[in-house]
Amino acid sequence: MTGLTYDLTLAGLTVGSAAALTGMGLVVTYRATGVLNLAHGAIAMVCAYVLRQLVVEWHWPLAAAAAVTLLVVAPGLGVLLDVLFFRPLSLQGNDPARTLVASIGVFVLLVGGAALIWGPGARADAPALVTGEPWGQLAVVAALAALVGAVTRWTRFGGEVRAVVDNRELAALGGIDTDRVASVGWAFGAFTAGLTGVLLAPYVRLDPYGLPLLVVEVIAVAVIARMRSVVIAVCAALLIGVAQAQLTRLHPSGRAEPLVQAVGANLFVVALLVAALVLPGVGTRDALSRTTVAAVRMSPAAWLVAGVLFLLPLGFAGSDLHTSVQVPALAIVLLSLVVVSGRGGQISLGQTAYAGLGALFTGWLSRSVPELVALLLAVLLVAPLGLLTGRPAIRRHGLALALATLAVAVATSRFVFAQPYATSGLTLTRPAGLGDDRAYYTVELALLACALLAVAALRRGRTGRALAAMRDHEEGARAAGVPVPALKLLAFVTGAALAALGGGLLSMGLRTFDPGAYDPVRGLLWFAAVVVLGADNLLGAPAAAALLVGLDAGTRGGVAAAAVGLLALLIGRFPRAHELLSGRRSPPKAPPAPARKALALPHALPAAPAPAPELAAHGVRMSYGSYTVLAGVDLTVPPGRVTALIGGNGAGKTTLFHCLCGTLRPDAGRVAFGGADITRRPAHARTRLGIARTFQRIAVFPSLTVEENVRIGAEQGRVRDPAAVEQALRLMGLAGGVRRLPAAGLPTGTLRRVELGRALAGRPHTLLLDEPAAGLDTIEAGELARVLRALAADGMAVLVVEHDLDLVADIADTVHVMRAGLLVDQGPVR
Repeated sequence: MTGLTYDLTLAGLTVGSAAALTGMGLVVTYRATGVLNLAHGAIAMVCAYVLRQLVVEWHWPLAAAAAVTLLVVAPGLGVLLDVLFFRPLSLQGNDPARTLVASIGVFVLLVGGAALIWGPGARADAPALVTGEPWGQLAVVAALAALVGAVTRWTRFGGEVRAVVDNRELAALGGIDTDRVASVGWAFGAFTAGLTGVLLAPYVRLDPYGLPLLVVEVIAVAVIARMRSVVIAVCAALLIGVAQAQLTRLHPSGRAEPLVQAVGANLFVVALLVAALVLPGVGTRDALSRTTVAAVRMSPAAWLVAGVLFLLPLGFAGSDLHTSVQVPALAIVLLSLVVVSGRGGQISLGQTAYAGLGALFTGWLSRSVPELVALLLAVLLVAPLGLLTGRPAIRRHGLALALATLAVAVATSRFVFAQPYATSGLTLTRPAGLGDDRAYYTVELALLACALLAVAALRRGRTGRALAAMRDHEEGARAAGVPVPALKLLAFVTGAALAALGGGLLSMGLRTFDPGAYDPVRGLLWFAAVVVLGADNLLGAPAAAALLVGLDAGTRGGVAAAAVGLLALLIGRFPRAHELLSGRRSPPKAPPAPARKALALPHALPAAPAPAPELAAHGVRMSYGSYTVLAGVDLTVPPGRVTALIGGNGAGKTTLFHCLCGTLRPDAGRVAFGGADITRRPAHARTRLGIARTFQRIAVFPSLTVEENVRIGAEQGRVRDPAAVEQALRLMGLAGGVRRLPAAGLPTGTLRRVELGRALAGRPHTLLLDEPAAGLDTIEAGELARVLRALAADGMAVLVVEHDLDLVADIADTVHVMRAGLLVDQGPVR
């Protein structure tokens, strides 16, 4: 037994050391650049292929080939990626959505390129760089970890890296060459990726899809380390590797045996799932931006052309038609991304899980019920499973959400699709009368048309506007009254249902369940293809499906992946190209300030019925660690008056404001509205009670028009009155041609009016304004003051947090002064 334990430990250290290299490279790259390089596994795969090409095909000596691969090709590829794609993105603000699309583009491009060059088949003759004993790999890991630690801690370059990590912009202002730091980070990350690839290739399947996925699984160790600590990543990798090896000794009897063995063989997948769903996330900035999803209004001519092209296969025969039946089914799967990512703005890399489960459940159920009934039941069963990604989406954004959805896809693939207990003996048949490809294709087209109509209705209606608002500015959507958590769940559940429908149709059309069709790597390809063609574009999904199926039809495979990867990289690098490809034009500008009409008198918008509830804070306390921000604040915002809150930076004004709005929950004390305790009420619930707010940094929805922005407030506020839209537009001087313009690109003064109009359209009792005069000129500030005074005269309670003391003196009935978390002076001024 001792000998077996020792042997398994050695085997676990071998796997763990390779995972440690991956974690080390990911952490260093992230710390130096802020990019979570999802293409790490693809770089590892390419380097493994390059070493094999040099040694096996060209007969180079192993030492020379390894030196060229690891010291030239790998770091050179990392620097090339940085210079061509990721450095320009960092200069444009390092938007996490665009860097994510770029890294996925690299992944897909390298996978597709490798399939084109070396073929999709597995290679069993990859040269071994070290012996099967783990000591050589462990020595390499220990040496690299020590090198990274020494450089980071004791060298000037390490200090520069730490400075870049803390604040890249400030580091650049301090004279640090941040481009050099990023290039070194990319070079080192690519080197560790290459080393991982050449070490793993002799012991795992070397093919364009298997090795990248294996490396993706061990991203878990970097997530466990919170993308910060090389030591934690290395230790986690070694411990998981050893534990995974030891678990192979378990052989329980009964039904649990297959699942236990699957867990034992895929412990890194379990770790990835736990780390992504349970541990605090990384990269929590916003997800897909408006420019990334590229909403497009398609002309009737485009729909007509698309309809004709989709009808053309009805004239095909033989293998051509057999290939064509994949397109409508895949288009329905990709429509799920239009709902979740395009309209909802949520990064979802796990749609393969739901598509595969739809196919699997259809196959299982068709043994007992007719095929179409089985398909419908499969959709109903899979839809609630969208909560697997919908629940994490409530509290996660950006890269954290991307990792959570990817973890669900990887776990489903490994523990369901790849296991005999789930797929053994599974066959799929078509419904009676649809055995002919032409008849089946006709039914697919009908279902695709129904799916397109359903998604179109969702995008156009009140729910669609709320989804777009959530995508454009989540906090602004909450402030407008949008129930963001419920909306995210709706998006993911709807997306899961569409993916299940498409997956069931796809496998039914092929008459087989192919686990490779629902591989997580394919999910990355699907996501990239939809983003490339416009994620918020109804025709983007069918076009992406036709592209993916058509380019690979009759070829050795990889053409579609290479094309999509290249386009994704170009769109990440040149965001304006996305607008040109999709036919969008830049939004027109609002009329210049002298041409704008003065704001209308506010009596056009009826105030809340008297008496209005009173908003009050009682003994509110808030601390961040040992620092006390609010030290027991009592504040009342009475109706019919303008209350101002002033004080220096750090006095606690903003924190108190957020406690009143519901975006922060105080540590102690309570917030009351009309005498009722609302301390635990979220922001959107307070808006629906009648507490509206605006933001210091303007929170409008750029992809929506001015009128649609205001309509969100009327649809989600305290009183849902369509007439309030026109009244708010007239009140804020937005009733002219500007109402039809997209909010993107409008002047600051116009956007302030849009935001205030949206808040007023819900007919609130209380209006909370955070620095409302920021960015306004003297005339605009005067117009704002006139509106606020009139609103208070009509009975509304108004609270203003403002640095402009002239504005405060002009509008305030009561002024409160904050200092060090306390109200130090207060009283009426008129």
